[in-house]
Amino acid sequence: MAQRTRQPPDPVLRCAATSAAPDGMTVLIAASAQGARLAPAAVARALARGLERGGLAPPKVLELADERSGPGLDDVLQRERFDARLHIARALLIATEELSERTLADSAAFELATRARQAGVPAYAVVARSALDAFDARLLDLQLILCARGASALARAAADLAAVLLGADEPSHRRPRPRPRL
Repeated sequence: MAQRTRQPPDPVLRCAATSAAPDGMTVLIAASAQGARLAPAAVARALARGLERGGLAPPKVLELADERSGPGLDDVLQRERFDARLHIARALLIATEELSERTLADSAAFELATRARQAGVPAYAVVARSALDAFDARLLDLQLILCARGASALARAAADLAAVLLGADEPSHRRPRPRPRL
């Protein structure tokens, strides 16, 4: 009786089965608080859970205590080696309470998105509220802005983003629903 040799599993299938991300799919999360209810750590945990559920590797996280730019932010970014971490990331995910034209100029989101653009790293945002028009979003060079409020909504938004990063057509909430057959 001949013995069968076992074929190694297809790397793509193994990757999907183990929920490990393909090489180079590290996401860097820069998370600030979402109101008084969700501290930066809770926002980051919810987003990380969603990204992992969506098939990406555990992300790198930077928790931001302040949403404003300035010397304090520069010190934090330097201490945390943000630029070096950004250069090895596949994408930057900015999580903040609000994006609006009136708060944009002095915001950490603006500074982080600018650094991502200069590094050639695509930037995405998950916010509780967005009041940006298309021009302002383009100014930030954000690839996608997802609105989510609360831990479970943040996790769902991050899972949708994982699908985008892994090459799916669009986030699930934007995919048309199939029509019932009559």
